[in-house]
Amino acid sequence: MPRPLLVAAALAGAALLSGCRQDLACTAIGTPVGVALTVEPPIAARARTADLSVCWDGSCRTPPMDLLPATRAGAQTCAGDSCSVPVEPTGGKHGFAAVEGLPKRPVRVRLVLRDAASRPVLDRTVQVTPRGRFPNGPECGEGGPNVDLTVEPDGTVRER
Repeated sequence: MPRPLLVAAALAGAALLSGCRQDLACTAIGTPVGVALTVEPPIAARARTADLSVCWDGSCRTPPMDLLPATRAGAQTCAGDSCSVPVEPTGGKHGFAAVEGLPKRPVRVRLVLRDAASRPVLDRTVQVTPRGRFPNGPECGEGGPNVDLTVEPDGTVRER
């Protein structure tokens, strides 16, 4: 193919592709930096508080974490042109601890769940790797990093 024809084809292709992209709108959704926790039943029924220690580079941080009842959407009901969905408890609990400076490399997390009398219900240490998140997709930049932990019914702690 002659060079002028190649240049014309390349310019036409670029013009077509540039017409396909619209301005990208990124929301102000942020990604919190820290550790999210889900505690599944039956352990959640006994756990009242969570003590967390997150360690890397020879130092540890012990951020506060509140445990709250976990919920899910219930059955939808409609009356006329109005519909609603109630929230129902799952029997689990969840919490989040902000951890300033959390890196995107392996960290050691010690989790102690305590009962109403402050006795340990669960005491586990795991190594996890916090990751950056993309709440608006990769085109809008990375948030975080954070890590999402789950305490399974048998007491196993895993990264979600």
